[in-house]
Amino acid sequence: MSGEPRLRTGSRAEDLAAAHLEARGFHIVARNWRRPEGELDLVADDGGTCVFVEVRSRTGREFGDPLESVNRRKQTRVIRAARLYLQESTARTNSYRFDVVGVTFAADGSEPECVHVADAFRVE
Repeated sequence: MSGEPRLRTGSRAEDLAAAHLEARGFHIVARNWRRPEGELDLVADDGGTCVFVEVRSRTGREFGDPLESVNRRKQTRVIRAARLYLQESTARTNSYRFDVVGVTFAADGSEPECVHVADAFRVE
């Protein structure tokens, strides 16, 4: 199947993003949270703040930086999924934010670059 390498790359990017965040003191609460109305790559706790993390990846830079792919449409989808998550969640939080982690895989197989942008976008 043509989608399998892409799915493996996405899964590997999520693993790297989770490890990157955990190394910085985040606690991963959920991974690949899905509902028919939307999905969240990672949900984390950062010192009591609920963090919804969108993970984007690229192999090489020829198609741009992975962070650039989180456009308004994608933000709207993540926000909608976050609202559903908060409605269903038993954990109560007064603060939340939306972070993005971009993972760039090098064509030469060297260590992937992982860039975390905290508070990358907001609900308007």
